[in-house]
Amino acid sequence: MAAPVVKGWYRYTDIWFEWPNAITDPHDRSGIKAGFAHDALVHPEHPFHVDDVDGVELHIGILQNNENRLLFSSDQVEYMRYWLHAMKLTKTLLPLPYSDCLLTDADLRGNPSRVVYKTGGDVRNAIKKIDKDNKRRKGANPKLHDRRQLFERVRSFWSEKKGIWCAIDIEAWDRDHEVITEFGWSAFKWKDADESDDHGHLIVKEYRHYNNTFVPTNRERYSFGESEVLSRANFKSRIQTLLASFQEQGPLFLVFHDYSQDIKYLQSKHMDVDLGGLSMTLPDAVPDHGIFVVDTSELFAALEGESGHNKKSLERMCRHLQIPTEFLHNAGNDARYTALSLKSMASGDPLDIQREQRWPNQTGNVSAPHAPQTGAGVQVSWQPWDEDDEYDDLEGMFGPVSAPAQVEAIH
Repeated sequence: MAAPVVKGWYRYTDIWFEWPNAITDPHDRSGIKAGFAHDALVHPEHPFHVDDVDGVELHIGILQNNENRLLFSSDQVEYMRYWLHAMKLTKTLLPLPYSDCLLTDADLRGNPSRVVYKTGGDVRNAIKKIDKDNKRRKGANPKLHDRRQLFERVRSFWSEKKGIWCAIDIEAWDRDHEVITEFGWSAFKWKDADESDDHGHLIVKEYRHYNNTFVPTNRERYSFGESEVLSRANFKSRIQTLLASFQEQGPLFLVFHDYSQDIKYLQSKHMDVDLGGLSMTLPDAVPDHGIFVVDTSELFAALEGESGHNKKSLERMCRHLQIPTEFLHNAGNDARYTALSLKSMASGDPLDIQREQRWPNQTGNVSAPHAPQTGAGVQVSWQPWDEDDEYDDLEGMFGPVSAPAQVEAIH
């Protein structure tokens, strides 16, 4: 009986450095080097080329020690062996790398996430960048590692284009949280890989004229269409029907910005939504059915490198993601901005690459960039103009202040 074929992943560095060293024939060794050369990998005629992908598709996996690694799939390595031999770049069919090189599910924290590199230079730089970020995260809070794993899992699930991702926001009267006044949703789904979206805003007729005391009352300022004004009974049934229809279309990912209160509202007598089997964690692979919670405040905390409880508000998160907002605390608007934030992060590059693209040179030991970065962390050091939307106005009045020395000079 034939032994079962074990599938898994190979570290990029093992294939590029260690595998050729194990080959004794110089011709065969050169063949491996040619096939896996950085510039060769991204060529449109390379055997790894995928239609409609500009560059090479590789993966980034998280080891059990929370370090990232750039990976080839075992299918890629297996295919390359046969291709090199067929093209006569090797004299014989090369043996696979030694078994200890192969990473299986037990070696990784979840499924590796897909990444595309357009140029050979991008591949070379990726190895250096991953190594640098691994050193920066050395000794990091376990909470940050969990958030980072969640971020990559959401990216992986989103790329599968399955199910419905529905952002929800619920507003209650700020003087009595039993009085629910609004419901907003914004959902993304796919049919034959084509994305579509559905969004809306519901107002409870009986509470339409209840004004807030502590937060803005923007109930009548829905920015993405016409609001529906419904009686309490119809408000409840409309929400139940909406979410039940979403559940029938595959896995339902309920997206919130800080989920705790909104889930309580959904399960309260005012809505009584059937959330049977609701899971607060995502499985290893995209499921065929079920209801799962995704929290954009957790995703953004992972992206900015926040390991504690200092998570950003919806408004601040949107500002950092460059998503314009208006009339917040309208349930429809807040749901839409939550959905757009999710899409911005989930459809982007892997976490560390995405963070550097958005906020270059703002992580690690920023004040001493040439000092050792081991343990320096990956939390973004926000600038005043990143955090304060009135900073530009203040700068116009008082002039720019960009360094501690300038601040001291003012005093």
